[in-house]
This record gives sequence, C-alpha cells and structure tokens, in this order.
Amino acid sequence: MEKVVLGIFAHPDDAEFLCAGTLSLLRKAGWAIHIATLAPGDKGTAEYSREDISRIRKIEAKNAARLIKATYHCLEFEDVYIFYDRASINKTTSLFREIKPSVVLTSSPADYMIDHEMTSLIVQTACFATGIKNMEVFVGGYEPVPYLYYTDPMEGKDKFGNQIQPSNIVNITGEIETKQNMLACHVSQRNWLMSHHNMDEYILSMKRFSEQRGKEINVGYGEGFRQHLGHGFPQKNILKEILGDLVKP
Repeated sequence: MEKVVLGIFAHPDDAEFLCAGTLSLLRKAGWAIHIATLAPGDKGTAEYSREDISRIRKIEAKNAARLIKATYHCLEFEDVYIFYDRASINKTTSLFREIKPSVVLTSSPADYMIDHEMTSLIVQTACFATGIKNMEVFVGGYEPVPYLYYTDPMEGKDKFGNQIQPSNIVNITGEIETKQNMLACHVSQRNWLMSHHNMDEYILSMKRFSEQRGKEINVGYGEGFRQHLGHGFPQKNILKEILGDLVKP
C-alpha cells in the first residue's frame, strides 16, 4: 500500500477548516500528504478580480500545505460551477492515478454549499473509477480503490440544520497550533467572510468547532470523519490503524 494521503475539497481553506490536524498527524506518521482543490476560490472575494483572487488563493493554499510538507494541486474548475460531469470525474480520476493515494479525505455529502456536495460525489466516483481499467484517463495505469473518509460539514450540520454525527473523531489537540497556522495562511478570506457570511474571527470559529468535537471524546480538540463503507471500498478503519488511540470510533 502506498503511504499517500489526499485531502481533496472544493476550495482553498476547506481542508484547513476540516482536516488539517489529521493531515498533520498522518504526515508525522510517515505518510506523504497532498491537498487538492477542484476550484481556485475565484468567487471568494469582495474586492479582487477572478484572475487576481485565483492567483492569491493558490499561493495561500501552497503556503498552508508547505507547513506540513504537503503538495498542493488545483484542478482549475470554477467556484459555483463544480458539476458532476465527465470533465470533473476524468480530471479527478487522473489526479488519483498520478499521485496514487491510499487514503482520501473529502467533503461531507451533505453540507451548506452545493460545491462541497458536488465535490463529495465527484471524489466518491473517482475513488471507484481509479480501479476501472477502461476509464479513458491518465495513462499511468489503474489503481486500487482507496480508503475514503468524509469530513464534518461546516459547523457539523447539513443545509436543514440537522447535526451530522461523525463515526470517528481524531484527537488533534497536539496539532491545533499547526491547524491554526495553516488556516491563517488564507489571509484573503477574512474580508470575504466578513462581507458575504457576516463572519469575523474565522480562526476562532474553527477552534470553537474543533473544541466541540474534542469535548465529545474528552480531549481538547478533535476532527470528525465518516468512512465510506459501500460495496467495493476498503472496509477496515485505516485511520484507527495508523493513528491508534488518537482515533475514537
């Protein structure tokens, strides 16, 4: 099994909000880490052009990834126009075959924004499709289906306000400073979140939710996950196997 983890999300800063602590732990456990986004965050601004904010946000994402010696990739789709279609599935599957992840972390299937939900569906299909010989993508050859985990949705709830309960919570207490520093790399988002979401102190909001998950397992900070256990996907809890007592099912 390749010791490669891919955290793949819709936009820059999604991974930092939702699973950066776990990615840092996996890096310390000897795994190579990749962070990918389907879009560059080209609509996440109240002041810049699409071209400028895309450039800025990709630099921010690379800087954040560098803090845990991770590699950043952008598939260059557009915010709001992430569709479940041939182009998105083929490009995502090609990325999988290129970097060969054994473990994939992605967005919750139910979340507040359709980009996140579409990303979750695209990634689920790409995980399955990477093992299909006749997929007409990347010539490097087909790979085994990786382990797939969904992160918490933003604020731990779906679009109707229903709480989504994780099946695993990772104790990231020792990584909360790294998680905070990674999120702080996304400087451009503070003004955007204030303008569109009426939300300031985005680092503090991340810490509050991480603290909430931590309390559920009696630790300082946590990150929640649900494992995809559908037919054809690996069934053992690989996060628990790698991180041991830091993972509480």
